[in-house]
Amino acid sequence: MLELARDLLPLLASGVPVAAVTVTRVARSAPRGPGATMAVTADGRVIGSISGGCVEGDAVLLAHHARLTGRPQAARLGFSDDAAHAAGLACGGSVDVIAYPVSAEDHVIRFLEAAAAGRGVTIGIVLSGASAGQAMDERMLRLAVAADTLAPAIGARDSLVLPGACGGHDVLAISSAPRPRLLLLGAGEHAAALCRVATAAGFAVEVCDVWPTLVTRERFPDAVRLVAELPQVYLAGLEPEALDTRSAICVLTHDERVDVPSLEAALALPVGFVGAMGARATVARRDELLRERGVPEDDLARLHAPLGLDLGGSTPEETAVSVLAEIIAARHGGSGAALRERSGPLHRRASTGAPPAAPDVDASPAAPVEVAARSCAASIVPFPAGATGAS
Repeated sequence: MLELARDLLPLLASGVPVAAVTVTRVARSAPRGPGATMAVTADGRVIGSISGGCVEGDAVLLAHHARLTGRPQAARLGFSDDAAHAAGLACGGSVDVIAYPVSAEDHVIRFLEAAAAGRGVTIGIVLSGASAGQAMDERMLRLAVAADTLAPAIGARDSLVLPGACGGHDVLAISSAPRPRLLLLGAGEHAAALCRVATAAGFAVEVCDVWPTLVTRERFPDAVRLVAELPQVYLAGLEPEALDTRSAICVLTHDERVDVPSLEAALALPVGFVGAMGARATVARRDELLRERGVPEDDLARLHAPLGLDLGGSTPEETAVSVLAEIIAARHGGSGAALRERSGPLHRRASTGAPPAAPDVDASPAAPVEVAARSCAASIVPFPAGATGAS
């Protein structure tokens, strides 16, 4: 749900009835993992995707049912290879989902506003029982489960099933992290192309160049920050705690006088990727100069240069795709090889610990609630029947 925050907020603010469908478990291969969400409005508008198109039709029907009845509904789409293909799940896997009305309650709005603003936020969706489809905030998730159990889902775009976290019923914890930072040092045409491509891929791009005439909003309309400064000075002014292993720095200045001190500063920062463009002779020359400046060999080994994967393209846009592909491969441990040359699952995901079968949902207001369930119900943001209306 958090991934759709920018689209959901104006709909909820204007009173448009909305229901969401969230993936709770994936078996075998599927285009998207647990936590992927699509939303459906009363007039049939579809926002987002849970399968890249494979089972969207069934998901839309589930969403309409949840919205009209005010009751969540769990389902499994694609039980076997034959059934999966019959349902339209071309990947041959299966997905468990839960469909639920989306409320405009204050707490839900705060979750969505935080995600839309790029702040880290974690929520939990109760998967079964009388509280199914309701949302728990991070504070209550931390009270419900051990810190080391919840930790993998906090602070990253990830999801995790927490067994029995709400009165004995499982909860899907979904996190939305701030966008990863991509710092471009140099504002030439390759930087402009990379800014466009990386922004579309979800990066928050910052551009720094010593020449103010290059660092302009007209050239970089999608950048979140433009800096006219010596790149090494810009890097020295960054707060290390605002950087993490998802952050990347690309040196694109093509000027040895700027490249070398910039790379020295970049390699000293706690980022997951540092790369630099340049011919092989340039790369070798830079390495020697960095060694003369005392940069350790371990740091030099982290440097991706020449920058980019071998895709064969040469235009700024094609080069940008090559560079971004290497950044993504480095972050996720990908090989960069063609999928047809590899074996095994296409989508490498950690197990969410979800149960093997889709849970039976009992969202009846009259259903008995255990004492443990009542203890967390007060902290759950309710999605009451009728809160979103019906048509």
